[in-house]
Amino acid sequence: MSFDTLDGLRALLADMPVADDAAVAGATERNGQLTKPPGALGRLEDLAIWYAGWRGDARPQISAPQVIVFAGNHGVAARGVSAFPPEVTVQMVANFEHGGAAINQLAQAFGARMDVVALDLDVPTADFTTGPAMTEVEAVAALRAGWDAVDASTDLLVVGEMGIGNTTSAAAIAARLFGGVAGDWTGRGTGVADDALALKTQVVDDGLAAHGAATDGLDVLMRLGGRELAGMAGAMARARALRIPVIMDGFICTAAAACLEKTVAGALDHVVAGHQSAEGAHGRMLEALGKAPLLSLGLRLGEGSGAALAIGVLKGAIACHSGMSTFAEAGVSDG
Repeated sequence: MSFDTLDGLRALLADMPVADDAAVAGATERNGQLTKPPGALGRLEDLAIWYAGWRGDARPQISAPQVIVFAGNHGVAARGVSAFPPEVTVQMVANFEHGGAAINQLAQAFGARMDVVALDLDVPTADFTTGPAMTEVEAVAALRAGWDAVDASTDLLVVGEMGIGNTTSAAAIAARLFGGVAGDWTGRGTGVADDALALKTQVVDDGLAAHGAATDGLDVLMRLGGRELAGMAGAMARARALRIPVIMDGFICTAAAACLEKTVAGALDHVVAGHQSAEGAHGRMLEALGKAPLLSLGLRLGEGSGAALAIGVLKGAIACHSGMSTFAEAGVSDG
């Protein structure tokens, strides 16, 4: 499975695998026999059954999680929408590669392999207020980079990002996909002050005005997105093709994921929301996608950090589901 055009990816998204009904049934039956009162583990029970369905195994294990951080630079950053200069993207990529970032520590803590994919950092995307951020060729290249970065042997995927200016891009995507005005979706990102927030909101508004003709989610991604957002979207699509469950990160990752859902409904059935970030509009976007977050800790770092932390929640769910004894095995009366 692969693609060379956006239409090619659209066709793949329309013909993706679905959860294994037999595994869901088997996991549900097992859950009902475990040594606990019905429903006592709350959402952990639902998570385990969901995960089992995508892995096709009623008693699954998580042994090979993968974290991929995509990095890209945005032309719109030159408008002064971030508290940091674009050079920070390159510097942070070096930090990721040397193991010094928060995401490195979280990936290690939860036993995840971590990969970094830098996407043409010396060539920022175009300023989306004057035209599409990417040509179709550029968007497809970034989507393919994400698609190809997924290890087929992984059993749980987290994708994260680094890119100065990318909360501006994500806000524009959210506004175009879900409606409303720029101010509904534009937040402080890296911590911009009031004047910069007003400028950032105006930049998003200008982008929306320039791309009113956008059609579906992939078209919006090409027009208003960035290479790292496209990389995340491509990786999440490949995970679906391989039946690999995905834990979604914060505001920017959710905007990238929404581009898939707004291209083909149900494209995110293999995805759970790892957390709700402190970026104000993230909760609204999760609600629009029907994704209840596993955690809400006031995080706003990006990098995949919130999703990586949620690996522990999903591992806990699977450990209980697959490791607990049934009433019969434990010799305990079930009433």
